[in-house]
Amino acid sequence: MKLNEIRDNEGATKDRIRVGRGIGSGKGKTGGRGVKGQKARSGVAIKGFEGGQMPIYRRLPKRGFTNIFGSDFVVVSIGRIQTAIDAKKLDPKATIDAAALKAAGVIRRLKDGVRVLSDGELTAKVTLEVAGASKAAVEKIEKAGGSIKLLSAAAEPAAETAE
Repeated sequence: MKLNEIRDNEGATKDRIRVGRGIGSGKGKTGGRGVKGQKARSGVAIKGFEGGQMPIYRRLPKRGFTNIFGSDFVVVSIGRIQTAIDAKKLDPKATIDAAALKAAGVIRRLKDGVRVLSDGELTAKVTLEVAGASKAAVEKIEKAGGSIKLLSAAAEPAAETAE
C-alpha cells in the first residue's frame, strides 16, 4: 500500500447535491422543497408545533424533580473487580479504592464515589474502601475472606465546610 493509493471504501461517501441549478439536474426550480409554504422557506423551525392545537408537551402534567442533594455513585460489580484482578490490573493484596479502580480502567470517572454490587463471583481475598455496597456484595466479599470499609461520601465535604 502506498500513500497515494489510500482512499475511502466504495460507497462510504456520497457526493454533495447541488440544488437549484436548473431543471436538467433533477433538483432545480424548488430544489427538492416542494411548492411554496412555510417549509419551503429558509429559517423554519416548527418542531413540536401541532397546527395551533395545544402541543403534547403542554397537555401532559409536569412530574418529578431533580434532587440537588442526591448522590450519583459509579456502580461496579464484584465480577468486574475479579476480572480486573485476573487480568493483573488490580493488586488484591493492596487496598482497592476509587483511585485504584480508575487507574485499572474499571471505572471512567469518580462522580460521588463507588458503590459495589453483587453481580458475579469473587475468589480473591480483597480489601475494599468504597462509598457504598449492597448487603449481598458485603456477604460475598467477607465469604471470600476479604473486608470492606464503607466511606461516608456525604460526610467528607460537610466536615470541611464546618471548620
